[in-house]
Amino acid sequence: MMTTSDSGPPILCGTECLPPMHQDQDRRPQRHQDQDGTRAKGKPAHRRARERFATFNAFVDFTMQELPRAEVLVWLALFRDTKADGLARTSQADMARRAGVNVGTVKRAVAGLRRRGLLAVVFRGSLRRGPSAYRVRPLTRDYKK
Repeated sequence: MMTTSDSGPPILCGTECLPPMHQDQDRRPQRHQDQDGTRAKGKPAHRRARERFATFNAFVDFTMQELPRAEVLVWLALFRDTKADGLARTSQADMARRAGVNVGTVKRAVAGLRRRGLLAVVFRGSLRRGPSAYRVRPLTRDYKK
């Protein structure tokens, strides 16, 4: 059963309507500051996000069209798992599960991405040592602007 109010969309009975995310439209985003009031050092989050979008765009615009489907899926899974240190730590079995392919297909895709220069294996994992670590690159070695 739904109820309608004059001020907004219909609301299901027994639920609450959450307030808007920003109460004040003129409110500006706060800058990260240390305790002494000076600006915090390091990259702001929006700059890191911009760099990630630039990396993703470079991959889609210049590299993805040359790759087989399995290599694209593996690259995207690893790019998604990349942390602030630039490494993606995951197992090949987990990549296979998320990409919907066989582990053997993931192994061939990783080998193909390494040959093309789009992926570097930083740490080779195992059952006792944990997941492998990869460094993902968006462009092939022979790409020239």
